[in-house]
Amino acid sequence: MMTERGMVAPAAGGSVLARFDTILATAVPELTGRARGVAFDADTGRLDVVPEAPACGTKLRWSAPKLIAAANERVPNADVRALRVLAPAPLKASPGPASADPAPQLAAPVVPVERRGVPRARRRPGRCAGPDRAGPHPAAPPGRSDRGRLRRARAERAGATVFSTPHPRQAAGEVA
Repeated sequence: MMTERGMVAPAAGGSVLARFDTILATAVPELTGRARGVAFDADTGRLDVVPEAPACGTKLRWSAPKLIAAANERVPNADVRALRVLAPAPLKASPGPASADPAPQLAAPVVPVERRGVPRARRRPGRCAGPDRAGPHPAAPPGRSDRGRLRRARAERAGATVFSTPHPRQAAGEVA
């Protein structure tokens, strides 16, 4: 009969927000007065809640199934399906008009800072010695690394001739 006359059923969103304090007291009594419902989207069934502190937001997230069940039990035809906890904000002592209250913003995700390179304290000694500072080892001749020089010296002491033979590319003249 209501659809024939072009009338719509009253929205459950206002009822959910109006009864949020009793819903919260039923589901999570320790958070009574420490969170407030700010928006309800009837199409998606999402209830937006603003806690007064980050710890209250965590408790709300943990208690979301109980809070959703209590909202659906207290407000018939509400069909609350999801709870979104917004960034913490201090609660006002007396609720003012809804138009004067700014919409709460989502908390920005915490992104770890990417660091490049190895911190100076963890670098191996002698690796970052400049021309004015000598490292613990003398400089290698141009074109040879310290590692290769040390390997050749150990091999010569042991009497091995493995390092005395040139690489096949060096013998062909390809590599300088």
